[in-house]
This record gives sequence, structure tokens and C-alpha cells, in this order.
Amino acid sequence: MVARQSSLELDQEGTKPTKPKPTTNTSTNKTSDSLISDILKSKRTSVAKPPTDPTNKGGTNIYDASSIEVLSGLEPVYTRPGMYTDTSSPNHIAQEVIDNGVDEALAGHAKHIEVMVNAGGEMIVTDDGRGMPVDIHPQHNISGVELILTRLHSGAKFSSKSYKFSGGLHGVGVSVTNALSDNFRVEIWKDSKKYLMKFANGKKLGELTEENNTEDKEKGTRITFIPNKKYFDSGDFSVPHLRHLMRSKAVLCNGLRTTFIDNRGGKLKKDTWRFNKGAYQYVKEGLAKQILMPEEPWVYETNHQFSELLVALAWTPQTTHSLTESYVNLIPTIMGGTHVNHLRTGIYEAVKEFSEQRNLIDKNLRLNSDDIWQNCNYLLSVKIENPHFAGQTKEKLSSDQQTSFVATKVKDAFILWLNSHPKQGEQLAKLAIFNANERLKRARQADKNRNKFLGILPSKLSNCLSNKPHECELFLVEGDSAGGSAKQARDKKTQAIMPLRGKILNTWELSLNRIMESQEVQNIIKAIGVMPEDDDLSNLRYDKICILADADSDGMHISSLLCALFVKHFKILVQERKIHIAMPPLYRIDQGKKVFYALDEKEKDKQVKELSKQSGNISIQRFKGLGEMNPIQLRETTMDPVTRRLVALEMSDESVIEHKMSMLFSKGQAEDRRKWIEDAGELAQIAQ
Repeated sequence: MVARQSSLELDQEGTKPTKPKPTTNTSTNKTSDSLISDILKSKRTSVAKPPTDPTNKGGTNIYDASSIEVLSGLEPVYTRPGMYTDTSSPNHIAQEVIDNGVDEALAGHAKHIEVMVNAGGEMIVTDDGRGMPVDIHPQHNISGVELILTRLHSGAKFSSKSYKFSGGLHGVGVSVTNALSDNFRVEIWKDSKKYLMKFANGKKLGELTEENNTEDKEKGTRITFIPNKKYFDSGDFSVPHLRHLMRSKAVLCNGLRTTFIDNRGGKLKKDTWRFNKGAYQYVKEGLAKQILMPEEPWVYETNHQFSELLVALAWTPQTTHSLTESYVNLIPTIMGGTHVNHLRTGIYEAVKEFSEQRNLIDKNLRLNSDDIWQNCNYLLSVKIENPHFAGQTKEKLSSDQQTSFVATKVKDAFILWLNSHPKQGEQLAKLAIFNANERLKRARQADKNRNKFLGILPSKLSNCLSNKPHECELFLVEGDSAGGSAKQARDKKTQAIMPLRGKILNTWELSLNRIMESQEVQNIIKAIGVMPEDDDLSNLRYDKICILADADSDGMHISSLLCALFVKHFKILVQERKIHIAMPPLYRIDQGKKVFYALDEKEKDKQVKELSKQSGNISIQRFKGLGEMNPIQLRETTMDPVTRRLVALEMSDESVIEHKMSMLFSKGQAEDRRKWIEDAGELAQIAQ
């Protein structure tokens, strides 16, 4: 997938001579953001355009206001469930219900939450909180409970009026559970009265009714639901994860009693937890079979008006960290986030300062945060107002300013502890120093391996004669046949050619070790002279690295995979504008002795329209691939610095680029990718 430049330059009359006018602007700047935006535009070259259908019976031609659909109620959830929950299993929709009870506990209104999993996929979640509102909403004229369960973005947690700390910030959690459940039943106790309402797949089966309070409960909510398996890869709950979740809620919310009941088999299994200052016990038990440093976990807790912090730490010198749990308002952030980053910063600065004060570090040695962090096990819980998460599933915290206090508080408290326990502090410092020395040894060995690895050029590379990197270019060419033409078309003094076989790996989510298993990636690394994730460009062999692929959908896919490789693993090359995409034309247009080239369908139509005003037959040739061009054509249109067009990859906004590339290449974002394609579908035009 490659962004296509609009056209080869035309003169004022719309025609182009056989030899284009020389220009010093040989590279057109284009950000990665706009590159992505142009992907669909480029697909207009791949399929045939259907005949015009004035009646729109085929549903493909008319695009006006009547084409716009507005999804209401819970329809967006049915249509795109992956945007609202984790569809690998129903655990997340269960967590949404549990978190409502936890929010009541955080607000001081609930003391017990019980979860029961029954046979047949049924779950029952009960809390003794205030109970969902049953009175009529003044604007919407329906009960509060119906509003919560059937309308997205409805709830009492958008401000701090009813909840100081809360994880339910979007007003979509439990309504998603209702939408994705075959059966959903809510029982509410308020002022010793009981109320009942039933739903099926988000549709109410009747109005809210008052029932006999046979259980004599004063307040609380009980939700019983059976997930609709068609929305999930696995329709069964992951019971071990839910059990762990319920135990962690009790650990992190002092005084809260949680119960988990597994009633799927013939024998009922019940666990109940309640802790006061349970973080110490939690970490101690979690690392029971390992040697700890210090011998007793370090626990720190502080409360302020707008935030609360709980940290428990222990190091395992013989292993890397195995307990790494972080929570925001008791919601597990399994991918970490800014609060974990600030914890890491605070610990590193404390150990570094302690080590320097006691002259424990050699002058030639510099510690980094990995040296102290790699053996650190932690339990981190922060409570903040209005946290911002990366996505509806809330797996990663993105609030930065709200959690910056973590670094300061942890540093001050931990350095005080280190100075109060100098023997244990020196042990931790020595562990960090040992890790730093090992890191340097690995780096030296890596340099040796790197030089040995990079010293052998790939056999498929046809190198250029010049040894001056600033004037050299490398073309990564799709396929051997196109590579053969490119070798004949190039300037041997300054242009190197390396053909690629097929599509390379999707490397966006792969580790360094994993991408190094690919022979094609190895060949690229050896050719350019730069290792992945390396900031040193002193060994870079070429000033420009140009991706040269066919102008069809396969070529665009290859180009996009190469872009992903460079953006993710060779970011420095993109930042320094070393990566370019060559723009071969899709059409050759002949009229008499005049020859013109068009990059795409739109440019071809424009050129033909202009030529039709002149005398002479017009013939059009569509290039199926680079291999169809003879070397002279390829040199003139794509490789000659005077007449070619290149698109330079640039990093305009790294966070935006990261988000878009993840949407395009991450396996777990298929729903987001599908929605993006459908939303941007009007950008795609179908070629004749």
C-alpha cells in the first residue's frame, strides 16, 4: 500500500514532452500521516469500474445525505462489538458489571461483592451498594436503570458529583454487557423495596416492576446474564482470571469483602477475601518460591484530596520480574501506562541518587532505568479523578499530568527507606550495578556481532561503485524480474539494487529477535548497514533508501509492510528522511511520436482529455508491473533523479502515526481496521 503522487509534471497546456523539464525538486515531502490517508486512493488502480446505475439499484454509485446512516441505542455495539469490548472472551463484559460494584465500594457505599459462575455460561454479580436509580429521568422520561442499560454514554460518572474515583468514565460499560447477552436480568433493592427488569440481547422484555422483597435486602444490585456466544471467539468465561480479579479487588480496596463462586460442576467452589493492608501479603504470596530483595516487600501508601497511591515492591535477583500488576481506580491496566512509567522513574532516580551519595558507582559506569527495573516486581494502584485510557477496554492509562505525582512521591519515600536501611539499599544498588555491567558486556558483544554481521553484504545486492554514502541510493525492488530491469536502468556509480522475494513479514508487533529470523529482513539490514533500533547512522551506506514496487495492490501491500518495518524498527531513518517511496507510472500514453506517462487513473483521464483536443490517434498502455517496463522507460520515469518522483516518509506526529499504524497492522485491531476502511471507503475510486 503506497501513496500515489498526483501526476508527473505537465506544462501549462497540459501536455508533457518526451523529456520532462529538469527540476531540482527530486523528492516530494509527504508525511506518514498523509501517506496512510492516501492508501485507499491508490486502490483505484486495481479493479474495473462498474457501469453507471442511475437508479442506484446496485447501491454503489449515489453518495448523498440519504446515504448517511445514524446508529441509535445499542446498534453500534451490535455492529462493531470489538470497539466496545474485548471479543476474545466474555470476561471483559463481566468485568464491566463487577466494576460497577467496585465503584460503589470506592465511594464508600458497598462492602461486599459476590460473583457466581453457573453452568451454561450464566454469571450472577451481586453488590450491596446504593442500587441503580429506579426513578424517572426528568429529560428522557424513562427509569434510570433503563437509561443506563439501553443508552450508550449514559451514567453518573462523567463528573465527581456521585463518584470521586471511578473506572466507568464513558457510560458504555454495562450497556455493552446488556447488548451482548442473550439474557440479562437486573434486580435492585432501594429503601428495602425490590425492583426487577429483564432484557434479551439489549431489548427490554417489559417495564421495570416492583417485586416482593423476599430476601429482606435493604439496598444493592444483582445482575444475572448469559453472554451471546456469537460475539466472542470463545463463549466461555476464563474462571482463573476472574478469580484473580476478585482477589485483587479485595487487596486494593481496604475493607471490601469479595466472594467468587464456581458453580459450573457438581461441586461448588467458594472463595472469600477481605484484607486490611493486603498489598504486602499479596506480593509476599505471589513471590513465595523466590528469593526476595529486600526480604520483606517495600510497601508505600499515601492519600491526597484528588489522588491515592499504593505501591508494593520486591526484587528477585535470580529472575526478571514475574509479578507486574497495575491498577487505576481498581481497574487492571494490563498494558501499563503513564502511572507505571512514573513508578519506574521514581525508583530509578532514588537508587541512582543513593548510589552516587555513597560512591558505589564507577565514574565510567552510567546506570539506566532498566538496570534497576528488570528484577523489580510490583503491585501499583492509583486512584485519580477522570483518568484517560487508551481505548474502551482500558488496558493502558494515558493520563500523564494526573499521575506525575507517582514519580515524586515514590522517589522521596524510597530514598528515605534506602537511607534508613543502608545494608539493603547497598544490595539493591549492587544489583543495579551488576545489571549495568552485564548490559555493557552484551553491548560490546553485540557490537562485535554487529560488525561481523554487517560486514557481509547480501548476495542479491547489486552495489553501486561509489563509496560516498551521501551520493548513494539503494532501491529495494519488488521481484527478481523488476530487479533485473532496475539493474539495467540504474546509474551504476550511485544506485544500488536489491530485489526482494515476495512480501516480507508484518513486523509491527514483532520483537527484534523475531524479525531477525527473516532472511529478507536480514538482507535489508546488511545492505543498509544499520541495525534495528540503532540510533547510530555512522555506518549507513546510502543517503536514500527507496522502496520500488509495482503500482498494483500487491505492490502497495509490499510497500506498506516495508514502511511498517522502517517506522517501527528503524525510526531514526524515517526521522532523518532517509526512507523514500518511488512512484512508477501506471500508464503510458502515446500520440504520434509524443510519449506521456500517468501515475494513476485520474492523471491518465486528464491527459487523454487534453490530447483528444489535438489530432492524432491515442494509444494507452497499462503497465501490469515494473517488469513490463524496459530499462529506458524505468530509468526515465522512476530512477533518473531529474525526472522521477519520490515520496519521503516523515514523522509529523509520532503518537498519531503510532495509532494509525497500529490500527493498520495490529492483529488485535481487526474491527478498528474494518471500520476505518468502511468509513474511508468513499476515498477509493474504481478504475476502468
